[in-house]
Amino acid sequence: MGAAKRLRTNPRQLASDLVAKLDISDIAESVDIAGPGFLNIRLASKFLQDQLNAFTLVEPTGQPERVVVDYSSPNLAKEMHVGHLRSTVIGDAVVRTLELLGHNVLRQNHIGDWGTAFGRLLAYLDEPGQELNQDDQLQDIEKLYVEASRKFEEDAAFADRARAMVLALQTNQADAIDKWEHFMSLARAHMSETYARLDVSLQPEHIRGESSYNSDLAPLMDKLVAEGVATESDGALCIFMQEFKNKNDEIQPMIVRKSDGGFLYHTTDMAALRYRVEQLRADRILYFTDSRQVLHFEMLFAAGRLAKLVAPSVSLEHHPFGKILGKDGRPFKTRAGDNILLRDLLDEAIRRASALIESKSPHLDREEQARVAETVAIGAIKYGDLAKNRTNDYTFDWDEMLSFDGNTAPYLQYAFARVSSLFEKSGVKQSECEYPIELNTETERQLGVQLLRFQEVLEQVATDAKPHHLCAYLYELTVRFMRFYEQCPILSEADAVKLSRLALCNRMATTLQTGLDALGIRVLKRM
Repeated sequence: MGAAKRLRTNPRQLASDLVAKLDISDIAESVDIAGPGFLNIRLASKFLQDQLNAFTLVEPTGQPERVVVDYSSPNLAKEMHVGHLRSTVIGDAVVRTLELLGHNVLRQNHIGDWGTAFGRLLAYLDEPGQELNQDDQLQDIEKLYVEASRKFEEDAAFADRARAMVLALQTNQADAIDKWEHFMSLARAHMSETYARLDVSLQPEHIRGESSYNSDLAPLMDKLVAEGVATESDGALCIFMQEFKNKNDEIQPMIVRKSDGGFLYHTTDMAALRYRVEQLRADRILYFTDSRQVLHFEMLFAAGRLAKLVAPSVSLEHHPFGKILGKDGRPFKTRAGDNILLRDLLDEAIRRASALIESKSPHLDREEQARVAETVAIGAIKYGDLAKNRTNDYTFDWDEMLSFDGNTAPYLQYAFARVSSLFEKSGVKQSECEYPIELNTETERQLGVQLLRFQEVLEQVATDAKPHHLCAYLYELTVRFMRFYEQCPILSEADAVKLSRLALCNRMATTLQTGLDALGIRVLKRM
């Protein structure tokens, strides 16, 4: 229709002329004109069969990139809570997908381990009767942080001591550093335990927190001043960029050094940006944070370009996400209004899944029920988040997440287990099921078409950094498989049909498992 407009002709007539000259009989069994000029092309079953039988599950990219992905990034002054969930699971799904496609992915966990929060905590630990013990847990220290924050707001003298402690850290004063390092060891252990429970691929070697850039900050400021990028204003060092103005049409400065000499997260993020370009040699840098930080990253990227820290060829991408809401439409918190801790959320998920599996799967022994419940619980939480468009808020709903019907992890996991059960009864080894696939019915054909779309969906997730596209694909794949399973007999058919349909089931299970693995979700052979 667009072509017809440019040629000033009737779109349906143009479509008719095109079809008359078109020869794609090797791939299509029919081409029909619909409406004002749409072309409906129905692929030939033989073409689909040939594609399935010559099928490579994932074709690696011909142009692999070095992709740095900044995700999770908790503030280690506190336990990880539900507010860290989206960055962690969305970022992890994207890096797994990028790696599946053959890109060289460098994970960066830019943890908050520096700055004002730690100045408050360490200043409070200098108060009479307060000290760190070897057996303290992170939750014990978080209580101290809450008390320190309250004191910071109420006591001006304490607030000054806390700010001085930030400078003590930034200038590597031994006593401050010793206390900070002890706290960091506790915080990192808690973080690693949470990642292991969530089956997230971040490891200790991926940590490069704000503190790691401390020695780079002063030289970076000297460079910005020498090149005229940053100038002093009211004692602070600022970058002024014309594209950032407030409602009074005044330029909104990006402060990179405070008047007392202290640095901000703008500063450490600029140092991190330079490190990722110069040392990690990134072609593409992705950041996953909540949508409240959109302006920060717009300014960071503009400043990085202005200061020529980033070559024009390097792609800088902030991929923000919406909030998790409770059923009341407000941010998902406890009844007391506190953030829900991730460890408590995972415990509750496992408790609910255990009750569900106990009622649905009495044939499993206690040990296997526990293993299945944990896999279902963690998968349900992650999928419940990943299945929603990243940019939108979503409502956290236990019943929806743990349902065995609809677009949920348990529904997909159950479909995989059903294929495993089918092969157990068939006498055919699933690992050796490489028989030719024939698409003899419309139901088989619809399943085959969906299987062949896997590559394009992976590439879409890699480009858009939106895992919900993969979730939607896997759900539709499972729906089509369930329809096929119900409508097309398998084990009772003659050998040729039986083996073809088993091969189709095997292809579906392999695709489903690979897709769920890209989302960081495990499958089960028995449920």
